[in-house]
Amino acid sequence: MNQLLIQKREEISETRVAKMVFPSTTNHYDTLFGGIALQWMDEVAYIAATRFSRKHVVTISTEQVNFTQPIPSGILVELVARVVSVGRTSLKVEVNIFLEELDSDKRTKAITGHFNFVAIDENKKPTPIFPEDDTH
Repeated sequence: MNQLLIQKREEISETRVAKMVFPSTTNHYDTLFGGIALQWMDEVAYIAATRFSRKHVVTISTEQVNFTQPIPSGILVELVARVVSVGRTSLKVEVNIFLEELDSDKRTKAITGHFNFVAIDENKKPTPIFPEDDTH
């Protein structure tokens, strides 16, 4: 594949989304529900995958998601998604969630996960991410 094209697409597809953790998204421990975190991660990964491929994509799997730190209510989080590998019809997106305290510059990585997508055509069948003549 054309490494220059892939590198350019990786740069323009990086996606950053900031969210506040409000009580409506927390569990009985007053920390972010894991399911909400996964939903947010899948959404930002989808945006990055679509920006990279400029195709319709669907999530086909997730890989290990590491919850390394609880995310308390009332904190700002930033989700950062970037494409880390590309196949013929599929791609992998890494998503990190960072905590940002509102009253300081402290920033901590709390969650990391990988989401796999496949590009699909109008019949919902896998389709190449790049036209065959763009990959040589």
